Amino acid sequence: MRHRKKFNHLSRTSSHRKAMLSNMASSLIIHKRINTTLAKAKALRQYVEPLITKSKDDSTHSRRVVFSYLQNKEAVTELFRDISVKIADRPGGYTRILKTGNRLGDNAEMALIELVDYNENLIAEKEDKKVKTSRRRRGSGKKKEVAEVQAEVTEAVEEVAEEVAEEVAEEVVEEVAEEVVEEVTAEIVEEVVEEVVEEVTAEVVEEVAEEVVEEVAEPEAKVETPEEEKDKEEEKKEEKPE
Repeated sequence: MRHRKKFNHLSRTSSHRKAMLSNMASSLIIHKRINTTLAKAKALRQYVEPLITKSKDDSTHSRRVVFSYLQNKEAVTELFRDISVKIADRPGGYTRILKTGNRLGDNAEMALIELVDYNENLIAEKEDKKVKTSRRRRGSGKKKEVAEVQAEVTEAVEEVAEEVAEEVAEEVVEEVAEEVVEEVTAEIVEEVVEEVVEEVTAEVVEEVAEEVVEEVAEPEAKVETPEEEKDKEEEKKEEKPE
């Protein structure tokens, strides 16, 4: 029976459990985050946070008390030299547990336990989300936010308009260039065809003219009728001596 026993024994003896938590606490202090089961992470949080609170008082007594739990000189040095300085203003809650799903082998719930002040991504997000808390008139903050949003929107619209205008200009230039090239090529082809036709027609005209001139220069052969032929034969007979 577990009457009035609120902590988790983790299915281990007392000595085994203390040694395991001591090693896990040393690993957490040195590496700033470790992966383990959800039950062990909750037990480790109860074990290590009082030690971190103890490190705020950097004295020989505090170091000896913490060393009696951790049994690791490197972890004690890291805790008192670096971590205690970073968590000096934090009143508690030095660790964070994040569930990471179930383990494949035995379906155990897994978790990531880490020191809150050493997660740089979350710290950067918090710094970005900080807002000034000075007192203002009602509605003035909203107006400024609306003005900022409008300015951002106008800048984005201008950028998009410039990009679209550049793209449209490039397309128009390409289309105009293609049309100009087509027109110029058509004009050149027409000129070449006209020149070729003129040359060919000139040559044909010259040849025809030469043929006509030759035909005109040659005397036409007279065609004699049968009566004229008879007269000529009679004249030839008369001319012959008898």
